[in-house]
Amino acid sequence: MKERDRKVREAVPFYKNDILDIDYKQAEFVYRTIKPYFSGKIALELGPASGYMTKYLTGDFEKLHIVEGSVDLINQIPDYINVIKHCCMFEDFITDLKFNTIIMSHVLEHIENPSEVLGKIKTWLADDGVFIVSVPNAKSIHRIVAVKMGMLPMESSLNERDHALGHYRVYDLDLLCKHILEAGFKVIKTGGSFLKPLSNGQIEQYWTPEMIEGFFEVGKIFPEHCAEIFAICSK
Repeated sequence: MKERDRKVREAVPFYKNDILDIDYKQAEFVYRTIKPYFSGKIALELGPASGYMTKYLTGDFEKLHIVEGSVDLINQIPDYINVIKHCCMFEDFITDLKFNTIIMSHVLEHIENPSEVLGKIKTWLADDGVFIVSVPNAKSIHRIVAVKMGMLPMESSLNERDHALGHYRVYDLDLLCKHILEAGFKVIKTGGSFLKPLSNGQIEQYWTPEMIEGFFEVGKIFPEHCAEIFAICSK
C-alpha cells in the first residue's frame, strides 16, 4: 500500500469520531470568506472528507464535482442532485472538463508532493477560472503561544492532531505561495479566517457563539495570524 493511501485510511477515524463542532464552524467561516471569489457554474471540490463544506457549495453552482480518496468518507456525503462524486486520489483523477472554480480546503497539507499535484490541478481549471486553496496556518496565534509555552518546538512543527490527520507540513503564507507559484499559478489575493488564540477543545468548552463570531470578525484585521490562510489563484 502506498504511503498516501495509508495516510488517507488512517485519518478516517479522526473525521468520524474526533471532529468538534468548532471544526465545522471554522469550515463555515472559510466558506463565508472565500465565497465572494467563486466564479461560473461548474465547480470542483478536492478532498471534501465527509462533506462539511460541500453542503454549502451545493447552493453556489449548477454542477459540483467532488474528488475524495476515502470511500468511507465520500459515502457520508448525501447524494445531492447537483453533485457528482469521484472516489479516487487526485493523482488518479482524469477528466476532460474545465472547471470555473476549484476549491481545495484543508487538503494541501496532506499531500507529499504539493507542487506536482497543484500542476495537475492547473490543467483542470478553465482559462478564466479561479483556484481557491486554504490550509491551517503555522503562524496562528494559538501555535505562537504553544511555542512560547514549550508545547511546540517551532510554529511549523507537527502536533498530535497533525499526526492523527496525516499532515506532512503546516503552512505559512510564504510556503503556501511558494508551492502555488511553482505549479504555475498566479496568486491574486491572500488572506485569513478566524483568529484563534486557544485550542479547538478549549474554544469548544468555554466560548459562547458570540465570542466565536467575534473572533471571526477580528480575524479580518489580523489575517496573517488567523487559524486558516487562503490564496485566490488564476492561471
